[in-house]
Amino acid sequence: MSRNSFVKMRRSVVLFPALAIVVSVGCTSVSGAQSEVTAKKSTTTIAQKKKKATTTSTIVKGSSSPTLLTVLAAIPVMNEHPQGYSRSLFKHWVDADGDGCDTREEVLIAESTTAAQVDRYGCKVLEGDWYSPYEGDTYTSPSSLDIDHMVPLKEAWDSGAWNWTSAQRQSFANDLSDPRPLIAVLNSQNRSKSDKDPSNWIPPRGEYLCTYLSNWVAIKAHWKLSMDQSEFGRIKNLATRSCPTTTITAWGSATAATSGDTLAGSNVSPTSPPSPASGAVATTTAPRSNTGDSGSGVREVNPVRCKASEFGQTGQHQGVPYVCSNTRQNGVPYATGYYFWRAA
Repeated sequence: MSRNSFVKMRRSVVLFPALAIVVSVGCTSVSGAQSEVTAKKSTTTIAQKKKKATTTSTIVKGSSSPTLLTVLAAIPVMNEHPQGYSRSLFKHWVDADGDGCDTREEVLIAESTTAAQVDRYGCKVLEGDWYSPYEGDTYTSPSSLDIDHMVPLKEAWDSGAWNWTSAQRQSFANDLSDPRPLIAVLNSQNRSKSDKDPSNWIPPRGEYLCTYLSNWVAIKAHWKLSMDQSEFGRIKNLATRSCPTTTITAWGSATAATSGDTLAGSNVSPTSPPSPASGAVATTTAPRSNTGDSGSGVREVNPVRCKASEFGQTGQHQGVPYVCSNTRQNGVPYATGYYFWRAA
């Protein structure tokens, strides 16, 4: 072998290990970069999941009352899902507790500021006194009123209810677990609102603005519904300007709006007006009678609502002992503020 050939061979032997080292280092570097990206992605995903999981933690029953803006900040913002909506997908009005009164009549009875008169042959409200907070007037005929879904069914669908079961949608459409989801309002106001969110419609009465916004936010948080960007932005702007100290009470502890409202910017819970009548049925001869005398000295009652002041009192219905209670026989409570004559 010539000297020149021997030199070329040595150079090749030295060069190949060097290339191998470079390739090895390069692979390690790429692998490390991929691991770092994967770690960052996992951390972000966990953070997002934690944020979604805590969207209702600020208004659970028994918690302190956070501000409207605090609860709003925890609600996810994303595009709506409008495809496939039909009102029939939200079954209402139903008689969930089997007392003979469907959801509409339950709300009318609960929100009447006087004892509502109810047809004795069926739970049909005939007359009462209702305060419609959107425009601030009082009405005595139930035909003047609609039961408004504070967050409209179409809005709920677009914001997440499209992914619910039929049972979940029915529960939302008939939610009596808190006074905020369903309220009696003048029918023309309800139809003016239609399925609009606060970016397109707010009540004409400025005094009701903070109550309206806080109730809307509370419902969205409780039901884990999202907001689109325009909805979120408008609520944030209005709340920052007019309701920075308005708070949201725990779910199930709010009272229904009747004859007053939270003033803009006030540092009180979003539903501060006086509590409505307990929903007792008027004891006149035309409407359904709630109490009477069986002739034996035992109080005769009907299995309908009773007054909070009658809690614990007893009577009978068709010879069966009854008691005025805020819980069912199995101990499960009725919605907050609701009392019924039930079998003892």
